[in-house]
Order: sequence, then C-alpha cells, then structure tokens
Amino acid sequence: MQLRKAVFPVAGMGTRFLPATKSIPKEMLPIVDRPIIQYAVDEAIEAGCDTLIFVTGRSKRAVEDYFDRAPELEAELEAKGKFEALEAVRNIIPAHVKVLFVRQPAPLGLGHAVLCARPMIGDDEHFAVLLPDDLIDGHPEGVLKQMLPVAESTGGSVIAIEQVPRADVSKYGIIDPESTQGTVMKVKAIVEKPPVEEAPSTFAVVGRYILHPSVMDALETQAPGSGGEIQLTDALARQVDNPGLYGYRFGGKRFDCGSKQGFLTANIYFGLR
Repeated sequence: MQLRKAVFPVAGMGTRFLPATKSIPKEMLPIVDRPIIQYAVDEAIEAGCDTLIFVTGRSKRAVEDYFDRAPELEAELEAKGKFEALEAVRNIIPAHVKVLFVRQPAPLGLGHAVLCARPMIGDDEHFAVLLPDDLIDGHPEGVLKQMLPVAESTGGSVIAIEQVPRADVSKYGIIDPESTQGTVMKVKAIVEKPPVEEAPSTFAVVGRYILHPSVMDALETQAPGSGGEIQLTDALARQVDNPGLYGYRFGGKRFDCGSKQGFLTANIYFGLR
C-alpha cells in the first residue's frame, strides 16, 4: 500500500495561546527555528506522502505563505552569500511534493475538517491525518512510517495511541481494545472524551491516523457529537468491525504543543538536542 496523501487540519483558533495567536496561527509558532507544522510535514513526507492537504480557516494566510516560494528573500540571501539560510528556505518542501489548500468554512469539528478534504482524496485510497499540535519525536522512525505496516497488513484504519493518566482520559478519544498485549491492538469500541468513571481504558488516541477511504462516507452522515461538533472519533466508532480499526503503540516521545507547558517542553527538548 502506498500512502500518498496527508491531511493537516489547521483551521483552529489557538485560543490557549492568545494574544499571540490573534495574528500568528498556532501552527506557525516556532519550536526552536522551525514552525510546529514543519515537523508534521516532514513526518508525512518521510512516510511517502507526496500530496499535502491543509484544511485552513480565516486568518491562516501565514500557513499558505510559509509553504510558498519567496523569490525576493531567496535573491537577497543569495546576493549576501547566506547559502545555508538559502537552502533552508528553498527546501521547506521537496520539489516532488504538492501542497494543496482547502477552507473549512466554520469550526464544526475535526471530523468536518477531514471531510473538507474529500474532493482531493480518491475513493479507493488510504490517507493520513496529522494533527500538528501533537509533536512526536518518533523512534526509530516517524510515527506515520511506523504505522504503515499495520495498515498494509490489516487493510483497515490505524490510529496512534498512548497510555495516559486516568485523570486525563476526558481530554481524549479513548479506545476499548480486545487485548492490551503488544504494540498493535484491535479496537472493539472508541469513545470521545468519556467521563473518568466511564472510560473503557487509559489508551488515548493521539494525532496520527491512517484511514480507510470509507471513513469519508461515515463522516458524510455523522451527527454532531461531543461539543456539538462532528467528531472523527464517532465516525471511526462505526467502523470497528468493517473495515476494522487498530490502535498502534508508537515508539517515541510526544509533546502536546496545544498547551503552554507542552510547547515550552518541546522547545527545550529539541533545542538541547
């Protein structure tokens, strides 16, 4: 199976980082010298994706500008002999990779954001979804590349999972696995942000998905769920038996860059490294 397309939902308002995100998209906040979004893009390209689809919203022009060419800047860097900086600017996206943008007209949830990308995805191809807020230093390789063999062998959808403290389960989608042994778990059920006392496990879904194309059909008819939004988790819950849903315990270290503490920790971690 060749994974060619990756969807990046980046239409969120970033309210936890106001007032900075009043004018700067949260995905463009820097981790050392690169914006958060660049780490997710590099991970997708490493896994073989050659078409990157960004689902944006109002005030996200900076994301589009970042992935566009900057001829004036390049000419100035070249004229001043700053060739290392020139290469960094030119190589943000490899030449063989296409970048596409689509607008999410209203903040109707992650499931709706993914559905906005449907016109750009074939009806018979698996595709990836990456949430840039979850910055993951994968080991020994990027998380998406780690997940690929599971998608190939099962033919279903694969979601990255991580065990979290029980007190935090209400912040995540939580799976009910058939077994907790090994790195791959067949999912019996999945629920979005359950109360602590009702959570079926402490295995939380984090922001990496390889999805079967039929997920789009499920999203088309998905009713609003938690928070009145169309939840990707709810659509996946309808697919646990067909085509099948699998959790993957990835190798690596995750930083929740949607929180100030996670953002600061990621900067220290990558800066020291």
